[in-house]
Amino acid sequence: IKEVPFNNEEQADAALALAYKTYLDRDRWMTPYRRISILEKAIILLEERKEQLAKEAAEEGGKPFVDSLVEANRAVSCVKVAIEQISHLNGKQIPMNITESSAHRMAYTYREPVGVVLAISAFNHPLNLIAHQVVTAVASGCPVIVKPATSTPISCFNFVNILYEAGLPLEWCQIIACDNAVAERMVSDTRISYLSFIGSSKVGWYLRTKLASGAKCVLEHGGAAPVIVEADADMSDALPLLVKGGFYHAGQVCVSVQRVYVHEKICKVLAKQMADLASALIVGDPVDPKTEVGPLIATKEVDRVDNWVKQAITNGAKLLCGGNKISNTCYEPTVLLDPPDDVQVSQLEIFGPVVCIYSYKSREKAIERANKLPFSFQASVFTKNIDIALDTVRRLNAVAVMVNDHTAFRVDWMPFGGRKQSGLGLGGIPYTMEDMTYEKMMVIRSSVL
Repeated sequence: IKEVPFNNEEQADAALALAYKTYLDRDRWMTPYRRISILEKAIILLEERKEQLAKEAAEEGGKPFVDSLVEANRAVSCVKVAIEQISHLNGKQIPMNITESSAHRMAYTYREPVGVVLAISAFNHPLNLIAHQVVTAVASGCPVIVKPATSTPISCFNFVNILYEAGLPLEWCQIIACDNAVAERMVSDTRISYLSFIGSSKVGWYLRTKLASGAKCVLEHGGAAPVIVEADADMSDALPLLVKGGFYHAGQVCVSVQRVYVHEKICKVLAKQMADLASALIVGDPVDPKTEVGPLIATKEVDRVDNWVKQAITNGAKLLCGGNKISNTCYEPTVLLDPPDDVQVSQLEIFGPVVCIYSYKSREKAIERANKLPFSFQASVFTKNIDIALDTVRRLNAVAVMVNDHTAFRVDWMPFGGRKQSGLGLGGIPYTMEDMTYEKMMVIRSSVL
């Protein structure tokens, strides 16, 4: 599609040096009104070019154009939310004169940028993840170095170039496209104050151990989002949501619908109807506006998903649809019924176009099965009974539980993140910007107070 510069260790070190120098020079920090002005101009440019941005995101990452266009619109929304949040980066008064030792003093806090941010991004939302990681840093007043996924760097360059065109000086956001060794060297550098990582749990937890003392980090990994569907659920409402949540971007989403626990009274009917809907999905060229499910990010991922599905079938799962490679890059949308709990599709994040359905008699037992995995991200429950909904929300191990909606629901101003193996800290524009700043206190002593 395109060629992008690949950076070595010396170039990464030069970027770190420039970012750190920029942060240390407090006289040249960008004022809030300047940050707002730059981001407002960026919104205009993003709006003008969103179809082209969506096309190139679809070409490099494989997410269908229709969904990539949604992602481009979300990038615009992301910048708008960040602009709004700048005015909320405020402090508070600390009470004084309430003891003799605190007499003749007044105190208040305000927020300062945390320092140099290193953002390491993932492939599955190549435009919107970059927007979330970069715009939050810029809006918070932090110099940022961004390392895009090596499989999807073009959207990163497109987005950052728009920021430059809007007036952002180069030193406030630099792209380092590099290998893992160079990325690890940057993570461990003492000039990094904040690591924003989106990717696999294996890499994320490893990189956390390499951070310098005092550096903050937020890690966003994956999950195996469970869904509980009670017998009274509105299937006509639930099915399209479950199909969208399960097969959106070929299941390559950290909160994709993966494990659906369905009451035995409706399980066979729901499973068949879900398989029928999945079979009708159009798979193919992501740039074609008609495509609903695109390719996986790499041919090895197609092989992995195929092996996991075949393992589940061999061990007793019933294949309701799919189960085959379409090509070296595409896999059929697949629905499995009652795979054993000890096979890979039940134990691990599939990150492919596969949904597993499990029949249950006892909701408590279904929740117990759902909670057994070492992930805790987003989950959902479908029911018309408010008491059952609230009880299920309370019992599921999740950071967020959707009621009568799929697990992949998200808006940019809500908290978003995982616990346990699923991650550390919270994303979401307001939460990230708060985390990218420190609260600093000033105490004034005066005889007239």
